Amino acid sequence: MQVVMNATLNMSNNSSCVIMTQSASHLLMSINIIAFILGILFNLVTIGPIIQQICRKNILGIYLFGLSISDLLYILTMPLWIYYFANNHKWMLSQEMCSLAGFFYYSNLYISIFLLCWISIDRCLAITFPLRVQSFRRRRYAWMICGLVYVFVMAIHCLILYLDEVSDPLDDSEKRCYETFPMTRRIALFNLIRVGIGFLLPLVVITVCYCLIPSKVQQSTGVDEHGKRKVRLLSMGVIGIFSFCFAPYHIILLLRSIAFFSVGAEKSCYFEQVMYLPFTCSLALSSLNSVVDPVLYVLASNGVREDMRLYCCKKKLRQGTGSPLVDSKWRTRVTHLT
Repeated sequence: MQVVMNATLNMSNNSSCVIMTQSASHLLMSINIIAFILGILFNLVTIGPIIQQICRKNILGIYLFGLSISDLLYILTMPLWIYYFANNHKWMLSQEMCSLAGFFYYSNLYISIFLLCWISIDRCLAITFPLRVQSFRRRRYAWMICGLVYVFVMAIHCLILYLDEVSDPLDDSEKRCYETFPMTRRIALFNLIRVGIGFLLPLVVITVCYCLIPSKVQQSTGVDEHGKRKVRLLSMGVIGIFSFCFAPYHIILLLRSIAFFSVGAEKSCYFEQVMYLPFTCSLALSSLNSVVDPVLYVLASNGVREDMRLYCCKKKLRQGTGSPLVDSKWRTRVTHLT
């Protein structure tokens, strides 16, 4: 116990509360590189078919488009984080670039959570009360909901950047970007709020929705076994995203905030050091949501898969139009599908 107290006091007296490790930096850098490559690939491959879904007046396509844009905005800032981790958590760029990178990271995180939550609500209502909600499931309402989610999340983060004591997110002595150890009282309070509203509340809503959907579909005689299986897989997939990508980060964030209020800033450095590696791993997992989003919702939809095949067929047809070797039956088939 005495050793623990001495370690705590020594860390508190040092300029750095938490000592960064090269292994953690390399882990974050490697996962972000993978997420950057796969995220760009998956989102660019699926954006065309999603737009086709929107043109066909598919409500789900609008929400998928909102997810893709949010993911792409975050993915474009990933090279900044990769460079940061390559320098062992030292931000060598300007303060404005640090603010920009953090803004898009947190915005993407909660835009994804709230859009996934609303998609779950939309699908639950469409299956549970198909006739009653038909008049409310309109494209303009879907665009409005996506817009409201974007405006709400980004406005909250702009307000935080303006009001927070960490309006300068850089630690002048350590050159860390959005890594404050120990956290301040204001940051700890904000963490508790965003864990409750930004994670726990959507998780409860999604769990309720995907508990109701399978039971309702199972009772339906108009849905075949393939359709029922797809609904069950989609239900498990959404909860899987929350469990794999979002839950570890928010759970550790909650524990860190509780520890701060329990023992105070001066004595929380030891706990912060112990939790640093798990928290680093949770950050890495949270960045993978930009890769998982298109895989789950785009490839789980039969309509989008058909659009991807059709999209490739059209591309091949355009490439071979000028050649006399193009099979006329192939052209007729593609024209019929479109």
